[in-house]
Amino acid sequence: MNTSQAEQAAGLIWRHWQAGTVLDALPDGLRPATRAEGYAIQAHLENRSASALYGWKIAATSSAGQGHIGVDGPLAGRILAERVHAPGATLSLAGNRMRVAELEFAFRFARDLPPRAEPYSQAEVLDAVATLHPAIEVPDSRFADFASAGGAQLIADNACAHDFILGAEVTADWRSLDLAAHRVTATLADNTTRDGIGANVLGDPRAALAWLVNELSAHGVTLRTGQVVTTGTCVVPIAIVPGERVSGDFGALGSVAAGFAA
Repeated sequence: MNTSQAEQAAGLIWRHWQAGTVLDALPDGLRPATRAEGYAIQAHLENRSASALYGWKIAATSSAGQGHIGVDGPLAGRILAERVHAPGATLSLAGNRMRVAELEFAFRFARDLPPRAEPYSQAEVLDAVATLHPAIEVPDSRFADFASAGGAQLIADNACAHDFILGAEVTADWRSLDLAAHRVTATLADNTTRDGIGANVLGDPRAALAWLVNELSAHGVTLRTGQVVTTGTCVVPIAIVPGERVSGDFGALGSVAAGFAA
């Protein structure tokens, strides 16, 4: 796939994203056959944003998340600044067909991690982290049947990135905690609850974070100072409808909430 084809594919996805519409598949000649081609298309979505890149997301870091979008492993996507909302905000579900909320551990970086030949260790990645935050991601896809689109097309589709809420910086000593064992509770508007655990995120959200850094490195992308990485849902994706409200209790790590409207 050449640059012109990648840009055309990104333009098609972008138009559907902005309109809240979907397509069955990218047309022949614009459809990525590999993860690398998917990321090449995704990079052109970043170019259409009016702001500097806010950060990165990881899709499908749990078995539930993988089953939801029909893949067998994680995918990286870009969080665009215009899709980031304040904690407690009410988000529109207009055009959103996935209609799920995900409670996640998110990390902001204190320095660049550029591409290199050898993989970054988890310790190196954590050493570059400035802060930890509870977060809510509300994904969506521009494909009518996202569960059958396949990994390469879903990467091109920005790994189903859509809306994102970053909670307050964690003030507790999170580095001394076992994030894999850390429990998270979601409370819905009717006071029902859903429980999750950090181990649902690739075994440990810190392991997912290292995966993201090395995925970017392998594709020649630098993770930049100040960017945020959200590591995937630790609670089974929560079905949402207009009028719903989801609050995530991360215990000593704080809380984050979002409401949803038509």
